[in-house]
Amino acid sequence: MRLKYIIEIAKSLLMARSKQTLVAAIGVTFSVAFFISLLGFMEGLNTLLDGLVLNRTPHVRLYNDIRPSDAQPVDLSETYRNHYNFISSIKPANARKEIYNAQAIISNLNADKRVLGVTPKVTAQVFYNLGNIELNGVINGVDVIEEARLFNFRDYVTGGDFMDLKNRSNTIILGIGLAEKMLAKKGDIIKVTTAGGEQFSLKVAGFFQSGVVELDKVQSFVSLANGQKLLGESGNFVSEIQIKLNDMDRAPDIARSISSFSVLMQRIFKLPMLSLKQVVAPAH
Repeated sequence: MRLKYIIEIAKSLLMARSKQTLVAAIGVTFSVAFFISLLGFMEGLNTLLDGLVLNRTPHVRLYNDIRPSDAQPVDLSETYRNHYNFISSIKPANARKEIYNAQAIISNLNADKRVLGVTPKVTAQVFYNLGNIELNGVINGVDVIEEARLFNFRDYVTGGDFMDLKNRSNTIILGIGLAEKMLAKKGDIIKVTTAGGEQFSLKVAGFFQSGVVELDKVQSFVSLANGQKLLGESGNFVSEIQIKLNDMDRAPDIARSISSFSVLMQRIFKLPMLSLKQVVAPAH
Protein backbone atom coordinates (compact mmCIF):
# COMPACT_ATOMS: atom_id res chain seq x y z
CA MET A 1 0.00 0.00 0.00
CA ARG A 2 2.84 2.38 0.87
CA LEU A 3 4.41 1.87 -2.59
CA LYS A 4 1.08 2.65 -4.23
CA TYR A 5 0.86 6.00 -2.40
CA ILE A 6 4.43 6.87 -3.29
CA ILE A 7 3.77 6.24 -6.99
CA GLU A 8 0.58 8.33 -6.91
CA ILE A 9 2.33 11.24 -5.18
CA ALA A 10 5.23 11.15 -7.63
CA LYS A 11 2.84 11.03 -10.58
CA SER A 12 0.88 14.01 -9.27
CA LEU A 13 3.99 16.12 -8.76
CA LEU A 14 5.33 15.27 -12.22
CA MET A 15 2.06 16.08 -13.96
CA ALA A 16 1.59 19.29 -11.97
CA ARG A 17 4.61 20.81 -13.65
CA SER A 18 4.77 18.89 -16.88
CA LYS A 19 6.81 21.50 -18.78
CA GLN A 20 9.53 21.69 -16.16
CA THR A 21 9.58 17.87 -15.97
CA LEU A 22 9.96 17.59 -19.75
CA VAL A 23 12.82 20.11 -19.81
CA ALA A 24 14.60 18.32 -16.96
CA ALA A 25 14.18 14.92 -18.62
CA ILE A 26 15.56 16.20 -21.94
CA GLY A 27 18.49 17.85 -20.17
CA VAL A 28 19.42 14.70 -18.27
CA THR A 29 19.06 12.56 -21.41
CA PHE A 30 21.27 14.90 -23.45
CA SER A 31 23.92 15.07 -20.71
CA VAL A 32 24.10 11.30 -20.30
CA ALA A 33 24.21 10.76 -24.07
CA PHE A 34 27.00 13.34 -24.46
CA PHE A 35 28.98 11.75 -21.61
CA ILE A 36 28.68 8.28 -23.16
CA SER A 37 29.75 9.66 -26.57
CA LEU A 38 32.76 11.38 -25.00
CA LEU A 39 33.83 8.18 -23.24
CA GLY A 40 33.50 6.26 -26.51
CA PHE A 41 35.61 8.87 -28.33
CA MET A 42 38.33 8.74 -25.67
CA GLU A 43 38.38 4.94 -25.69
CA GLY A 44 38.65 4.90 -29.47
CA LEU A 45 41.45 7.48 -29.41
CA ASN A 46 43.38 5.48 -26.83
CA THR A 47 42.97 2.33 -28.92
CA LEU A 48 44.21 4.21 -31.99
CA LEU A 49 47.28 5.53 -30.17
CA ASP A 50 48.02 2.08 -28.77
CA GLY A 51 47.84 0.69 -32.29
CA LEU A 52 50.12 3.38 -33.71
CA VAL A 53 52.75 3.20 -30.98
CA LEU A 54 52.57 0.10 -28.80
CA ASN A 55 51.68 -2.42 -31.51
CA ARG A 56 54.82 -1.43 -33.41
CA THR A 57 57.04 -1.14 -30.32
CA PRO A 58 58.81 -4.04 -28.60
CA HIS A 59 58.21 -4.28 -24.87
CA VAL A 60 61.95 -4.76 -24.30
CA ARG A 61 64.80 -3.89 -26.67
CA LEU A 62 68.17 -5.58 -26.28
CA TYR A 63 71.14 -3.97 -28.03
CA ASN A 64 74.88 -3.48 -27.69
CA ASP A 65 75.44 -0.01 -26.28
CA ILE A 66 78.37 1.94 -27.70
CA ARG A 67 79.71 3.98 -24.81
CA PRO A 68 82.97 4.89 -23.06
CA SER A 69 84.72 2.22 -21.02
CA ASP A 70 83.69 2.13 -17.37
CA ALA A 71 87.31 1.53 -16.29
CA GLN A 72 89.50 4.52 -17.15
CA PRO A 73 93.31 4.43 -16.75
CA VAL A 74 93.24 6.98 -13.92
CA ASP A 75 91.03 4.63 -11.89
CA LEU A 76 93.72 1.94 -12.13
CA SER A 77 96.34 4.19 -10.57
CA GLU A 78 97.15 3.44 -6.94
CA THR A 79 97.50 7.17 -6.30
CA TYR A 80 94.05 8.22 -7.58
CA ARG A 81 92.03 5.03 -7.19
CA ASN A 82 90.04 6.29 -4.18
CA HIS A 83 89.61 9.83 -5.50
CA TYR A 84 86.76 11.44 -7.46
CA ASN A 85 88.10 11.69 -10.99
CA PHE A 86 86.44 14.00 -13.52
CA ILE A 87 87.45 13.15 -17.08
CA SER A 88 86.37 15.12 -20.17
CA SER A 89 86.26 14.18 -23.86
CA ILE A 90 86.05 10.43 -23.21
CA LYS A 91 85.84 8.49 -26.45
CA PRO A 92 83.58 5.44 -26.89
CA ALA A 93 85.17 2.06 -26.41
CA ASN A 94 86.30 0.29 -29.57
CA ALA A 95 83.69 -2.47 -29.46
CA ARG A 96 81.75 -4.36 -32.10
CA LYS A 97 78.25 -3.09 -32.86
CA GLU A 98 76.54 -6.45 -33.07
CA ILE A 99 75.14 -8.47 -30.19
CA TYR A 100 77.49 -11.27 -29.19
CA ASN A 101 76.09 -14.81 -29.40
CA ALA A 102 72.71 -13.46 -30.55
CA GLN A 103 71.23 -16.82 -31.59
CA ALA A 104 71.84 -18.35 -28.16
CA ILE A 105 70.25 -15.33 -26.50
CA ILE A 106 67.20 -15.59 -28.76
CA SER A 107 66.85 -19.31 -28.02
CA ASN A 108 66.99 -18.69 -24.27
CA LEU A 109 64.45 -15.88 -24.47
CA ASN A 110 62.06 -18.00 -26.55
CA ALA A 111 62.18 -20.66 -23.83
CA ASP A 112 61.05 -18.11 -21.23
CA LYS A 113 57.32 -18.53 -20.54
CA ARG A 114 56.98 -14.80 -19.90
CA VAL A 115 58.04 -14.05 -23.48
CA LEU A 116 55.50 -14.10 -26.31
CA GLY A 117 58.10 -13.86 -29.05
CA VAL A 118 61.56 -12.63 -30.00
CA THR A 119 62.77 -11.31 -33.34
CA PRO A 120 66.21 -10.07 -34.49
CA LYS A 121 66.76 -6.81 -36.33
CA VAL A 122 69.55 -4.93 -38.07
CA THR A 123 69.61 -1.20 -38.75
CA ALA A 124 71.57 0.57 -41.47
CA GLN A 125 72.06 4.29 -42.02
CA VAL A 126 71.79 4.96 -45.76
CA PHE A 127 71.26 7.55 -48.46
CA TYR A 128 68.32 6.93 -50.81
CA ASN A 129 68.99 7.79 -54.45
CA LEU A 130 66.39 8.12 -57.19
CA GLY A 131 67.50 10.22 -60.14
CA ASN A 132 68.75 13.52 -58.75
CA ILE A 133 66.99 12.99 -55.42
CA GLU A 134 69.16 12.03 -52.44
CA LEU A 135 67.70 11.58 -48.97
CA ASN A 136 69.21 10.21 -45.79
CA GLY A 137 67.31 7.65 -43.74
CA VAL A 138 67.29 4.28 -42.03
CA ILE A 139 66.73 0.79 -43.41
CA ASN A 140 65.47 -1.84 -40.99
CA GLY A 141 66.32 -5.45 -41.76
CA VAL A 142 63.64 -7.63 -40.14
CA ASP A 143 62.44 -11.20 -39.94
CA VAL A 144 59.29 -10.62 -42.00
CA ILE A 145 57.16 -13.44 -40.59
CA GLU A 146 57.98 -12.71 -36.93
CA GLU A 147 57.60 -8.98 -37.50
CA ALA A 148 54.08 -9.57 -38.82
CA ARG A 149 53.19 -11.96 -35.99
CA LEU A 150 54.49 -9.85 -33.13
CA PHE A 151 54.13 -6.27 -34.39
CA ASN A 152 51.30 -6.43 -36.97
CA PHE A 153 53.68 -5.46 -39.77
CA ARG A 154 51.22 -6.52 -42.47
CA ASP A 155 48.60 -4.02 -41.24
CA TYR A 156 50.87 -1.07 -42.00
CA VAL A 157 51.96 -2.13 -45.49
CA THR A 158 49.97 -0.50 -48.31
CA GLY A 159 50.19 -0.86 -52.06
CA GLY A 160 51.98 -4.20 -51.90
CA ASP A 161 52.45 -7.53 -50.16
CA PHE A 162 54.76 -7.58 -47.12
CA MET A 163 55.79 -11.17 -47.97
CA ASP A 164 57.56 -9.87 -51.09
CA LEU A 165 60.46 -8.95 -48.80
CA LYS A 166 60.92 -12.64 -48.02
CA ASN A 167 59.95 -14.19 -51.35
CA ARG A 168 61.75 -11.79 -53.68
CA SER A 169 65.39 -10.79 -53.44
CA ASN A 170 66.56 -7.17 -53.34
CA THR A 171 63.17 -5.67 -52.52
CA ILE A 172 62.31 -2.81 -50.20
CA ILE A 173 59.18 -1.38 -48.57
CA LEU A 174 59.49 2.39 -48.35
CA GLY A 175 57.93 4.65 -45.73
CA ILE A 176 55.00 6.42 -47.37
CA GLY A 177 56.42 9.88 -46.62
CA LEU A 178 59.80 8.90 -48.02
CA ALA A 179 58.17 7.49 -51.17
CA GLU A 180 56.25 10.75 -51.69
CA LYS A 181 59.45 12.76 -51.39
CA MET A 182 61.21 10.53 -53.90
CA LEU A 183 58.18 10.29 -56.20
CA ALA A 184 58.70 6.54 -56.07
CA LYS A 185 56.06 4.04 -57.21
CA LYS A 186 55.73 0.31 -56.76
CA GLY A 187 58.11 -1.48 -59.12
CA ASP A 188 60.62 1.39 -59.30
CA ILE A 189 64.30 0.64 -58.83
CA ILE A 190 66.01 2.87 -56.28
CA LYS A 191 69.61 2.94 -55.21
CA VAL A 192 70.78 3.17 -51.62
CA THR A 193 74.26 4.10 -50.48
CA THR A 194 75.45 2.83 -47.11
CA ALA A 195 77.67 4.67 -44.64
CA GLY A 196 80.57 2.55 -45.93
CA GLY A 197 80.06 3.85 -49.49
CA GLU A 198 78.58 0.64 -50.93
CA GLN A 199 75.70 1.12 -53.37
CA PHE A 200 72.82 -1.31 -53.89
CA SER A 201 69.81 -1.38 -56.21
CA LEU A 202 66.48 -2.32 -54.63
CA LYS A 203 63.02 -2.73 -56.11
CA VAL A 204 60.08 -1.02 -54.39
CA ALA A 205 57.61 -3.73 -53.31
CA GLY A 206 55.20 -1.52 -51.37
CA PHE A 207 54.86 1.25 -48.86
CA PHE A 208 54.80 1.42 -45.07
CA GLN A 209 52.44 3.81 -43.28
CA SER A 210 52.70 3.82 -39.49
CA GLY A 211 50.72 7.02 -38.98
CA VAL A 212 53.75 8.74 -37.41
CA VAL A 213 54.74 11.20 -40.13
CA GLU A 214 58.33 11.79 -39.05
CA LEU A 215 59.09 8.05 -39.03
CA ASP A 216 57.46 7.46 -42.41
CA LYS A 217 59.72 10.12 -43.92
CA VAL A 218 62.99 8.33 -43.09
CA GLN A 219 62.52 4.60 -42.51
CA SER A 220 62.05 1.63 -44.78
CA PHE A 221 62.19 -2.16 -44.48
CA VAL A 222 64.07 -5.02 -46.10
CA SER A 223 64.46 -8.65 -45.14
CA LEU A 224 66.95 -9.54 -42.42
CA ALA A 225 69.28 -11.18 -44.97
CA ASN A 226 69.23 -8.10 -47.20
CA GLY A 227 69.89 -5.84 -44.22
CA GLN A 228 72.94 -7.91 -43.31
CA LYS A 229 74.09 -7.76 -46.93
CA LEU A 230 73.76 -3.96 -46.98
CA LEU A 231 76.08 -3.78 -43.99
CA GLY A 232 78.47 -6.31 -45.49
CA GLU A 233 77.99 -8.65 -42.55
CA SER A 234 77.40 -12.38 -42.18
CA GLY A 235 74.10 -14.08 -41.42
CA ASN A 236 74.91 -14.09 -37.68
CA PHE A 237 75.04 -10.30 -37.46
CA VAL A 238 72.23 -8.86 -35.28
CA SER A 239 72.26 -5.29 -33.98
CA GLU A 240 69.05 -5.49 -31.95
CA ILE A 241 66.78 -8.10 -30.37
CA GLN A 242 63.13 -7.14 -30.00
CA ILE A 243 61.16 -8.84 -27.22
CA LYS A 244 57.37 -9.06 -26.99
CA LEU A 245 55.98 -10.16 -23.62
CA ASN A 246 52.76 -11.90 -22.65
CA ASP A 247 52.18 -9.19 -20.03
CA MET A 248 53.45 -5.75 -21.04
CA ASP A 249 53.18 -4.44 -17.48
CA ARG A 250 56.02 -6.77 -16.45
CA ALA A 251 58.45 -5.18 -18.93
CA PRO A 252 60.44 -3.15 -16.34
CA ASP A 253 60.97 -6.14 -14.04
CA ILE A 254 61.94 -8.48 -16.86
CA ALA A 255 64.27 -5.88 -18.37
CA ARG A 256 66.03 -5.49 -15.02
CA SER A 257 66.43 -9.26 -14.64
CA ILE A 258 67.96 -9.54 -18.13
CA SER A 259 70.20 -6.56 -17.41
CA SER A 260 71.43 -8.17 -14.17
CA PHE A 261 72.26 -11.36 -16.08
CA SER A 262 74.10 -9.26 -18.67
CA VAL A 263 76.22 -7.63 -15.97
CA LEU A 264 77.11 -11.06 -14.56
CA MET A 265 78.12 -12.37 -18.00
CA GLN A 266 80.20 -9.26 -18.62
CA ARG A 267 82.14 -9.78 -15.42
CA ILE A 268 82.73 -13.47 -16.05
CA PHE A 269 83.50 -13.42 -19.80
CA LYS A 270 84.50 -9.75 -20.26
CA LEU A 271 81.68 -9.22 -22.77
CA PRO A 272 80.34 -5.79 -23.74
CA MET A 273 77.44 -4.46 -21.71
CA LEU A 274 74.00 -4.99 -23.22
CA SER A 275 71.54 -2.14 -22.86
CA LEU A 276 67.79 -2.54 -22.51
CA LYS A 277 64.82 -0.31 -23.01
CA GLN A 278 61.29 -1.16 -21.98
CA VAL A 279 57.82 0.16 -22.70
CA VAL A 280 55.06 0.15 -20.11
CA ALA A 281 51.36 0.34 -20.98
CA PRO A 282 50.16 3.95 -20.67
CA ALA A 283 47.46 4.86 -18.18
CA HIS A 284 44.21 5.62 -19.99
